Amino acid sequence: MNERAIEILRIIEENGRITIPTLAKMVDVTEEEVKDILQQLEDDKIILSYSAVIDWSKVDQQEGVTAVIDVKVTPQRGVGFDQVAERIYRFPEVKALYLMSGAYDLSVVIEGKTMSEIARFVSEKLSTIDTVISTTTHFQLKKYKHDGVVFEQGEQDRRIVVTP
Repeated sequence: MNERAIEILRIIEENGRITIPTLAKMVDVTEEEVKDILQQLEDDKIILSYSAVIDWSKVDQQEGVTAVIDVKVTPQRGVGFDQVAERIYRFPEVKALYLMSGAYDLSVVIEGKTMSEIARFVSEKLSTIDTVISTTTHFQLKKYKHDGVVFEQGEQDRRIVVTP
């Protein structure tokens, strides 16, 4: 992969809505070249998706519950963690799944409407998988930063400090 493609990846990772003409000017190539590079990156499955970061807490009746579940599993001979990971990520509630180092093997991020919905997912779907040994669920209380985007940057106190 050449430096131009890497530069384009870095720019669109920061701003997926940037226009092709702007992107072409930023990396000093033609618009057609940018289109070709983007198409190749999509075909090679390097660019998987374009998405927006949304603060759902500001949308009435749309804020749900997000949980991070640490999962300890028994790896399977010949496939390691891949087979159980595939089984878990196929659940529609699962928004992200990572193989981790440390005390737990997998980190599962799920979203639901209520804590009860997440509890049902853990007890009825996740814990019933044969290779799952244990789970620990953490509920997200507040989102400060996600994908490099800071949520609710408070206004700075602009008063002048008065000292004697």
